[in-house]
Parts: sequence; C-alpha cells; structure tokens
Amino acid sequence: MGETKAGVWRLAGSLLLAGVLVSILAGLLHAESHDANDHPASFTAYANSDAWTAVHLGQFFGMALVCAGLVSLWSALDVRRGGRAWSAGIGALAAALALSLYGGLQAVDGVALKQAVDSWAAAAEPDKAARFATAEGIRWLEWGMRSYQSFLLGIALILLGAAVAMVQRVSRVIGWLMALSGLAYLAQGWIIGEMGFAAANSLPTLIGIIATVIWTIWLAVSAWRMKETRPAGHLG
Repeated sequence: MGETKAGVWRLAGSLLLAGVLVSILAGLLHAESHDANDHPASFTAYANSDAWTAVHLGQFFGMALVCAGLVSLWSALDVRRGGRAWSAGIGALAAALALSLYGGLQAVDGVALKQAVDSWAAAAEPDKAARFATAEGIRWLEWGMRSYQSFLLGIALILLGAAVAMVQRVSRVIGWLMALSGLAYLAQGWIIGEMGFAAANSLPTLIGIIATVIWTIWLAVSAWRMKETRPAGHLG
C-alpha cells in the first residue's frame, strides 16, 4: 500500500470532526421561525436575536475547519496518478471554492441581512414596506449563494469520498458515507435554488447531518489508530 501519512490523516480527521461539531453548535444557537420561508416571521426572529453575528461567525469558522479538513484529506490520500488523483484533486479544489463562497454567504446572511431586518423592525410604518423589500432582496441573494455553495461542497464530498473508497487506507464505507452526504448537499442546493428554505429540504438536510456525523467520527477514530508506515526498502 506504500507510505501512510498517519500525521496528515490525523490532522484531516481532527479538523473535519471539529468543524462539524462547531457547525452543529452554532446551528443550534441560530434564531429560527416556524417556517423559514415566512419572511415576516423569520425577519422578526432575526431582528430579536442578540447572538446573530456571533452565531454566523461560528458557522463560518466551522465551515473553514471542514474545508481545511477536506484539503488535508487530499494531501493524506497522496495519490498522484490516475482517476483517484483527479477525483481527489478536483474535490479539494471544490472544497476551497466552497469555503470562499461560504465566506460571501455569511457576509450576506450574518451582516447584510441582519442590518436590513433590524432597519425594517425599527422603521416607522410608512417606511416599513421599502425596508422589508430590501431585506427580502438580500434573503433571495442568500438563497442563491447558499444553493451554489451547497453544490460545491457536495461535489467536494462526492469526489473525495470516492477517492477515500478507492485508496482504502480507511474503511471504504467512510468514503461511501462521504459521497452520501455529498448527494444530500446537492439535493439541498437544488431545493434552496428552486424553493428557498422550504420544508422539502428537511429530509436531505437530516440525511446529510447524520451521514456527516457518522463518517467524521469514524474517520477521526481510524486516523488516530493509524500507524505510520514507510515505503518498502526505506532505511530511515
């Protein structure tokens, strides 16, 4: 099997698991309404949130850890030729692009939308309609950015998952679960682009969360149990 970069595998597994845990914690603190597509109710909840900026900064930090973990995983796989190399390399590139787009998304959602809904909530009645229209326009921009970020992250997970399954330095099932979570992100991207934060998104979101939690824990445990090996004939 050649050289195993156990240290890089541990770094990748730790970053990915930490990123998922941070993202879940930040998500639990996110202000919500019963129906995210009910904009008056959602905007009211957002305007009343004192933790909005911190929550979205936490979500960005979590995604940064996840994407750094995916790029580290590409390095850990250490494949240089054939389909596995292309799959891993394009997956790492997609992860980097997904993080860039997520930074823009959180600037729109975590900063611009918050300022817009605060302005709407505080506006006198004659100005409320215009303020609401501004906030809604920002919300639609959020839909578009989140949709394409979900596509990119889904592609990264599918391609890197395929490479993990082919290289077989950890259980193949980890790679297939990565691919499953990637498919869930692709579904989320399509639904958000078509319908926003609709109830139809609940199932792929749930599948993505469960699959991601399982494979990140499994990968981290496998990486920390991995032993460093050297190519045959290496004398030190």
